[in-house]
Amino acid sequence: MRLKDKVALITGAGSGIGYQTALRLARAGASIVAVDINEEGGLQCVADIGQRGGSATYVQADVALAADCEKMIAAAESTYGKLDVLFNNAGISHADDDDAINTTETVWDQTMAVNVKGVFLGCKYGIPALQRAGGGSIINTASFVAVLGAATPQLAYTASKGAVLAMTRELAVIHAQENIRVNALCPGPLRTELLMKYLDTEEKKRRRLVHIPMGRFGEASEIADAVLFLASEESSFVTGSTFLVDGGITAAYVTPE
Repeated sequence: MRLKDKVALITGAGSGIGYQTALRLARAGASIVAVDINEEGGLQCVADIGQRGGSATYVQADVALAADCEKMIAAAESTYGKLDVLFNNAGISHADDDDAINTTETVWDQTMAVNVKGVFLGCKYGIPALQRAGGGSIINTASFVAVLGAATPQLAYTASKGAVLAMTRELAVIHAQENIRVNALCPGPLRTELLMKYLDTEEKKRRRLVHIPMGRFGEASEIADAVLFLASEESSFVTGSTFLVDGGITAAYVTPE
């Protein structure tokens, strides 16, 4: 198995990309530390992995809080003895996120706290654990909008994901000779609850799909496969990358609506 004897910590493991990735990495042989602020979702993830014969433990944590991030890393090492893979995936997209004029400071601050500070804190406490393990892989969830900009105004979210890209590149350079790889995963539009709550009519879905050359939304399970690649030794010469998994949306000209 591709991740046999590896320990992977996944934030936002209670739903969407995080949940599917937890299942995928467990199937590849990893022991999973499933982190989520939502206890119900996190426990369900652990239960589903257990039912499939895998090993997982749940840690409740708010990634915007330093004490919680320190706790989740400590839980990985105390439960499994080490940490090999850190997937900083937890993120939010606030319903009131808009353009510069209409986005409030509260929405901006909440978005930055989770999407940027959460990645920083995961790395702050996670990198020493990876160093103790002799190296490993960090995957930070960014987005295709950090490369293109969003067609629908969501300034705080887009800016936060751009920050994740910049942070990822610098961390990759700093730790490249410590056998620690750091990559930014940039999903395109996915059929997840996070996006579908905005695209809540068929008309809205069609308007988004016209921009995607493959003509469909991605699935969280497809992103999980990309994470598996970045977590495994198959990507041993990949670090500092903006790893786009987007159905071709960033390669295409804008199609008239």
